[in-house]
Amino acid sequence: MFNQLPYGSALAFVDLETSGSTAHFDRITEVGIVTVDPDGHVEEWNTLVNPGVRIPPFIETLTGISNAMVEEAPPFERVAAEIVRRLEGRLFIAHNVRFDHGFLRHEFERVGHKFRPKLLCTVKLSRSLYPQHRRHNLDALIERHQLDVGGARHRALGDARVLWQFAQVLQREFDEEAITRAVNEQLKSPSLPPKLPPDALDDLPEGPGVYLFYDEKDAPLYVGKSVKLRSRVMSHFSGDHSSAKDMRISQQITRIECIETAGELGALLTEARLVKEMLPVHNRMLRRNQDLCAFRWSPASDKAPELVRAAEIDPRRLDETFGVFRSKRKAMEALQEAADDNGLCPQLLGLEHGAPKQKSGAPGRPCFAHQIRKCRGACCGAETLAAHNLRLLDALVKLRMKAWPYPGRIGIRETSRSGLRTDIHLLDHWCYLGTARSEPELFERMEERSERMTPVFDLDTYRILVPFLQRVRGNVEIIPMGSSTMPQLALGTA
Repeated sequence: MFNQLPYGSALAFVDLETSGSTAHFDRITEVGIVTVDPDGHVEEWNTLVNPGVRIPPFIETLTGISNAMVEEAPPFERVAAEIVRRLEGRLFIAHNVRFDHGFLRHEFERVGHKFRPKLLCTVKLSRSLYPQHRRHNLDALIERHQLDVGGARHRALGDARVLWQFAQVLQREFDEEAITRAVNEQLKSPSLPPKLPPDALDDLPEGPGVYLFYDEKDAPLYVGKSVKLRSRVMSHFSGDHSSAKDMRISQQITRIECIETAGELGALLTEARLVKEMLPVHNRMLRRNQDLCAFRWSPASDKAPELVRAAEIDPRRLDETFGVFRSKRKAMEALQEAADDNGLCPQLLGLEHGAPKQKSGAPGRPCFAHQIRKCRGACCGAETLAAHNLRLLDALVKLRMKAWPYPGRIGIRETSRSGLRTDIHLLDHWCYLGTARSEPELFERMEERSERMTPVFDLDTYRILVPFLQRVRGNVEIIPMGSSTMPQLALGTA
């Protein structure tokens, strides 16, 4: 038992079971609370809750709470007063505390009550005090510290009991100073920008996604992404404002919006799309750049490499595309360097004008570079065009864009670490066609895109997908998306 509580005067260890993972739409199905007083008195309480919505089969299997079990349970409004009585004035402690707090806050808002406790996350406590361990989910803590779940894993009171046991383990293994330091690190409040409301950070998700900052005219200031949304957003408001951009954002921001994704890829693709659609003031790297260009060229051609804008790149001909360059000047400088280093003909590369070839295909007059022995003479027949083009290909090969490695469209199924959310990103020749979270939505997107003969190529999407597909991990699956057959999907709960 705690004789002196470094956490605060009174504690409440809380766990919820819910119908899904999104507090805005899903509802609570069970509440478990273990309260601990400064004198060591411990009290337990739990109740099932009728969510007013159907519990999906996946959640029924995970928690063991069925639709039949909650049918006669009280709705949240009937237990709200009792929950307030048990939590009021206590430090709210939970595993992934923003999840549980977010659900309770939304439920209380529906009944007209403001719920603003101080929050402490046992995931963050574990990471802070046990940095040598990689996993800090509840199952990992149970195994690592031999906590007694009593056969009630994924039930609210059983999991709340586990958190109380974990707190007692910390008391045994660490001194009060170390625990207090870890707790205070969480409890310190960020310095909010002057125009943001006090509760602006309350709903920030912990997991991956995209965040958007708006000014007082609701114009987009900045779009960012992170696999840890909450900590990333809060980093913008650190007291030192590590960059001039953060300082300007802090002075202008009045609203924050977040879009959760199943994982990192969804966050990257969404950020790249939104930046181009919304053109936020403080995003520069992903803003649409009209000067980007590349060379289109085939070794079998007798024509010079053709310079094309990034928007004109054909995603189906990337094996004949070399670049990309920031400007036409940079592209021509690179081509000139290739010519100088490899004895190539600047006239055949389009770098300088010379006498045209004869209609028979016979070579023309030697270029100036050949006269000073910098060109091996493909322009005047001193070497064959095939030999010239082979050296040009060798010079350009490091710049060649990667061809699409699949026979057609694919879906990338990305599942969240919790397993509660699944996104399928629809792709064709490096082009992002959209994300679906249900079979009907996926069919709809397939039909929308089937009318387009050629996908619209985006360089930033290409740069995201190439390295990502080279390191596909366990929570990602590649699904062929042929037009004649569709896969059977098992999309997670919203």
